[in-house]
Amino acid sequence: MELLWSSLRKRELADLVGDHLADVAFAVIVPAGPSLGSGKGWGIVDEAFDAVGTALCCAAAIRLGGAVQVLTTRSGLLDHFSPIMAGLENITAFLDGRGIDDDLLGSAFAESWSLDARYPAELAGHAFVRGWSSLVFGTVVLTRPKQQDITSAQTMEFASNAAAAWPIAVRIGSFDSLLRFEAACRQEAEAQMGEGGLPALWKLTEDRSKQYRRTAEQFIG
Repeated sequence: MELLWSSLRKRELADLVGDHLADVAFAVIVPAGPSLGSGKGWGIVDEAFDAVGTALCCAAAIRLGGAVQVLTTRSGLLDHFSPIMAGLENITAFLDGRGIDDDLLGSAFAESWSLDARYPAELAGHAFVRGWSSLVFGTVVLTRPKQQDITSAQTMEFASNAAAAWPIAVRIGSFDSLLRFEAACRQEAEAQMGEGGLPALWKLTEDRSKQYRRTAEQFIG
């Protein structure tokens, strides 16, 4: 697994998410750290781990992923999208008290920084995919307690950036833009998690992901 992390060169990471996140990832993920496979050092009991913030970021990544699934299917990149979603699903399992799968999380990390470069620049939706890839990248980094200096609030901004970059005007219910819809989704997710915990958050996330998927399907036509 460490060979995978070491293969992610700092320059390439900087191209995807900027120098700051590249510095974080290079310092955090390349050096030997806690074993992902065993789950040791990754427990939610670690006071440095922002479980709530990580859950909300993961929910946002899955939520927006509904649209990215449609875009990557159109562009022939579904095989690169699927490992990212598998990694996010493994993070949800980790937050629910199970272990993190070393290979799944590693593949999600690797694919998240390369998806932007693979997605054809001439296709509409490129900026949305780029923002989502950065959101996934930040969410994965958040699972490294005590070894990262990016916050969940900073990571969540990638969701807003992606929504703001949607290529056409949309109307979803009472919302006249994807950015306003995403802002409402974020508030709703925070409320649902506060009231019903993780089960309520994941159920809501599934529903909102379907709305994102339908929006993308309407865009593709």
